[in-house]
Amino acid sequence: MILPIIKYGASVLRNKASVIDKGDDFENLSANMFETLKKAQGIGLAGPQVNVLKNMFVIDTTPFDDGTTPKIEKAFFNPEILHFSDENENYEEGCLSIPGIFESVIRPSSIEVRYRDINFDIKKEKIGGIEARIFQHEYDHLEGILFIDRIHKLRRKLINKKLQKIVIGH
Repeated sequence: MILPIIKYGASVLRNKASVIDKGDDFENLSANMFETLKKAQGIGLAGPQVNVLKNMFVIDTTPFDDGTTPKIEKAFFNPEILHFSDENENYEEGCLSIPGIFESVIRPSSIEVRYRDINFDIKKEKIGGIEARIFQHEYDHLEGILFIDRIHKLRRKLINKKLQKIVIGH
């Protein structure tokens, strides 16, 4: 089932998500989130973006389909970032909740993470590249942080009119 994607300006995007447990219908919810993500042609979608304040997100790199980006299609439940690398990378990010706005964001190039997978098994791994980028972006959503919070204040001021149009439009 396609879920409505919450747009910038909605308070749910600024709230902190809560722990998901085995009693939650996480399998069905993640299936719906994958379906929503594919329809929107995005690469990541977090619970708060579909009005679910639970610690979960899905990643699907299929839209890249450039032959060089690894194919990743995973659901992450109760994710944690255990360690950030010292090396940073700059990359232009966008967000399904902030349509039409793309800005350069500096983030650590690799991270060590722990999460529960679709079987609710605990996984711990070091990830880098585009997966680390998307993971950090989606993890921020669980903390009530948007990618525009990570750009220079002057850039935010310059895109403020575009942001206000998104607020008015929803």
